[in-house]
Amino acid sequence: MSHPSDEHQNPPPAGPYPPQGTYPNPVPGPYPQPGQAPYPSAGAQPLPPQQPGQPAPGAYPPPGQPYPTGPGLAGPGLAGPPKKKFRIWMIVLIVLAVLLVLCGGGGTAVWFAVKDDVSEAVDATRTRMVAPATLAGRPKNTDPELQQAADDMVRDIRSTVSNETSAVGAFYGDPAGEDLVMIAGASGLMSDPKQELDAAVQGLSADLGLSNMTSVDPGPLGGEASCGDGLTEDVPLGVCTWADRGSVGLIVMFFSSRADAQAEFVTIRGQIQQRD
Repeated sequence: MSHPSDEHQNPPPAGPYPPQGTYPNPVPGPYPQPGQAPYPSAGAQPLPPQQPGQPAPGAYPPPGQPYPTGPGLAGPGLAGPPKKKFRIWMIVLIVLAVLLVLCGGGGTAVWFAVKDDVSEAVDATRTRMVAPATLAGRPKNTDPELQQAADDMVRDIRSTVSNETSAVGAFYGDPAGEDLVMIAGASGLMSDPKQELDAAVQGLSADLGLSNMTSVDPGPLGGEASCGDGLTEDVPLGVCTWADRGSVGLIVMFFSSRADAQAEFVTIRGQIQQRD
């Protein structure tokens, strides 16, 4: 009778293992090549294409470089406060004050033919007010609101002053750059330029907060002239006004002072007051 072998009887393996180095090929498929970005995980949204010159999404710029800008891009703390828009109603307030003076709203302006001084009367009849394309190097402002205010001013002067021969109203420069000049004036025969000038100063003092108003050289066109400081809505003004036998006019320089307005007064007056 034979005895079983002393060796342990182990169960057979679950399946035959291939010899080393003879594993089957992996399932065919387009796998990323070395150096390529891995595939996104299931459910992830693909990233948008990176724009030239822009860092990868989520990445911070290198030290010393600004944050990117553009649609949808904003670095921390880069958005400054919007620029304060120049308030047109402040301009209109000044225009109304000018009209009150130049159009004789308070009965201050008396326009009539002068008979006692023939030479001055002749000069007066030859005087014309014009709005040049540029004023002391400043281009004419074509903003619709400012243009409307200027047009209204001229229309009111012409409809109010019976002896008016020409009228002018315009804005020059750029309010955003704090360089804006308003001119207003009319031509016609007057009897007393000094009285007209004093009346103009008195009429404008309350509306423009005039101070330091003193007489200045009127320039080669003659007559009477004065300049001073003004203030409205916290905006400093340089104001100059003049009157002669044939015209009365006003210059308002915003964001300026009496000294600034006086320095340009003769030049500006010579460009808007012409004699045929």
